[in-house]
Amino acid sequence: MGMNIGCAPCCWGVDDVKNPHLPDWKLVLQEAAAAGYKGIELGPYGYIPLEVDLVRQELGKSGLSITAGTIFDDLVSPANLPSLLKQTREICALIKQLPQLPTEAGQRFAVPYLVVMDWGHTERDYAAGHSDRAPRLSAPQWAAMVSHIRQIATLAWAEFGVRAVIHPHAGGYIEFADEIDQIVADIPQEVAGLCLDTGHLYYAGMDPVEWLTKHASRLDYVHFKDIDAQVFQQVLGEHIAFFAACARGVMCPIGKGVIDYARVRQALLDIGYSGYITVEQERDPRHADTSLRDVAASRAFLQSTGFH
Repeated sequence: MGMNIGCAPCCWGVDDVKNPHLPDWKLVLQEAAAAGYKGIELGPYGYIPLEVDLVRQELGKSGLSITAGTIFDDLVSPANLPSLLKQTREICALIKQLPQLPTEAGQRFAVPYLVVMDWGHTERDYAAGHSDRAPRLSAPQWAAMVSHIRQIATLAWAEFGVRAVIHPHAGGYIEFADEIDQIVADIPQEVAGLCLDTGHLYYAGMDPVEWLTKHASRLDYVHFKDIDAQVFQQVLGEHIAFFAACARGVMCPIGKGVIDYARVRQALLDIGYSGYITVEQERDPRHADTSLRDVAASRAFLQSTGFH
């Protein structure tokens, strides 16, 4: 079994395509390759162009392939469903025409994946990491979100052969333990898998090793982050939006924070995980001048821990 480490544009502060400070996508590809990565995510919808020939050419220059596309948007509102399905079609059409990474023995589904995350609710953004005070969806709202995710996942698989994976995310309506368990119960394995993120699990009060193990049967893809303990304690005590906390440095290079990656690696070996893992370190894009240093440090640390 193999576990291959890639990265994502959020390591350069790319989360909101409207942010005027984002680095050029070609620079992100160049620096990811310079740090030694072979796989990278597409990033948020609209960041990397939807032009197949152009993107293929730039990936070729960098020796990179796309591990996943991303829907990072409001999954709850019925009015947003047409946009979600449009994004699904356009992202999947692009990533399926780009050079493909190999499938490891034991890997359940081939990359690239479609990572599906709920986002865009101020009341939850400011409650990130606080399960006790975060509002929950009503039963009808939850059912609508489940329906929307099912439609995204069914479309991605039926028309493009792209596996959708649900990513619990700090500040969205799928974040905490009860919500992860409920989404797994409501959306079966044949419809969508899980992408669990060590940093988001920790941020939301969960032990990443316990949760990777608990939902091993649903785990198709994994994100790695690390958390600066001092900054984390500071921001948890403030009324602060999630990405404002990231701009403060709550996410740090892998190996510099509180998450025990020797334990994480052993847990992944124990459950037989095989395939791809993406390193992420959300930040303010105005701090992207240190991104190459940090993604290189994360990769070097993971290699020293036995990943490759």
